[in-house]
Amino acid sequence: MKTLEVTRQDCEHLLGQFLDESHYDTLIEEDCDVYLRDPLSPVENGEHNVILMFRKGWFSREQQSGAYDGLMLAAKPSQNRGLAAGPKGIKLQGRDWATPEQLNILDYLSKLGDTATFTTEDVERIRAVSKTKKDTRGMVWLADEKARLNFDFDRWLNSRLHDSMVDGVPGSAIRADAQYVRDNLISDTTYANPVDSGIAGWFDRYPRIPYGRATAYTAQNFERFQLSWPFMERLSNGFRDLLPQRWRYQMDCADRLDPSFRIPNTPFTTITVNKNFRTAAHRDAGDLAKGFSNLTVVARDNDYSGAYLVLPEVRTAVNIRPGDLLLVANHDFIHGNTPIVAKAGAELERISLVCYFREAMLELGSRTYEDMRYDYIEHRRKDPNHPLAREGWNGVSANCFDGDEFREFAERTGRLEVWEQYHAKTESSLESLFG
Repeated sequence: MKTLEVTRQDCEHLLGQFLDESHYDTLIEEDCDVYLRDPLSPVENGEHNVILMFRKGWFSREQQSGAYDGLMLAAKPSQNRGLAAGPKGIKLQGRDWATPEQLNILDYLSKLGDTATFTTEDVERIRAVSKTKKDTRGMVWLADEKARLNFDFDRWLNSRLHDSMVDGVPGSAIRADAQYVRDNLISDTTYANPVDSGIAGWFDRYPRIPYGRATAYTAQNFERFQLSWPFMERLSNGFRDLLPQRWRYQMDCADRLDPSFRIPNTPFTTITVNKNFRTAAHRDAGDLAKGFSNLTVVARDNDYSGAYLVLPEVRTAVNIRPGDLLLVANHDFIHGNTPIVAKAGAELERISLVCYFREAMLELGSRTYEDMRYDYIEHRRKDPNHPLAREGWNGVSANCFDGDEFREFAERTGRLEVWEQYHAKTESSLESLFG
């Protein structure tokens, strides 16, 4: 088996950009371990400095088929992949982006003083600053409103310059006009490039959904999802054999969870499922810091080339194919894919799976407690007499689990004992769990 020792270089400038053959010197296509070498402090290689471990043909055909059938439908069109979705194109599904330059100009004008003057020098300065920013998410112009007003940004901007520099229109009037454009002609929603990507397994709380739960795919396709479990067990075994210390730590974390929030007999809570998704340079987030990412690929056929996983900081790429296993420090190292190329006459289909433990899952209580949080939020949302009720309200408000309302709900629904056991007692850090 091959072993490589590599050094690291700064590649922060590549974040959000697509990677290609110019970003690696070594292509790994056989069993190989790669370690980060520190020339100033040489130490024996081990789990502390491992970057990746690659094993060819780790999974059987039957295991791959189960993972394919159990997970491939989880990958659906998504605009929520941020940097990984890559640089924005000229348009988003036919809609015009509001460019950083346009947004910065509108922001500047929206704060213009009552007597301030707006000049061409201001525009050039804003344009220079805007060009230095790489943005993979953004807002779009509302096409119907633009058409109704026959609005063209450049024509509008030149008119505002004329108003200020020639006609002496006060800054307050220009400010109000800019605020109208920003509020009425640009969508409030931010978007990234659409890709086919989804999540299977379980997810932690976040502000708009403050309860642990199964992902939508898992809840709606649980029996199908179970088809992937033999594959996941085999994956866990590879993780255990190759990185026993990290596996043990991650398994200890998984054992702290209610069993219904993890894949049985594995240290995994969550699987990101990507279909034909060429990821741009990014680092993964949300996974267990001291754990490790497990990456695999499944496909009905093998009729594609490329899609190498590139780690530009160490000038290394991996040709991972269906059935291979890759353990990789995606949390710490920038990575992305080269283009995926279908063979002549073949329909492109490549499903990549990133399996991990979501660190914030450690904040959850039991399944019963998390379900009670969900029921409480739903009760508030559906109650027309709730003091905060309004059209479109999702039932969530600041500090909604504090005070007496949540406790009274638990008591009224016969779950006061669950409330007393878990409320405000779930730990939020690994230190408290393992200290």
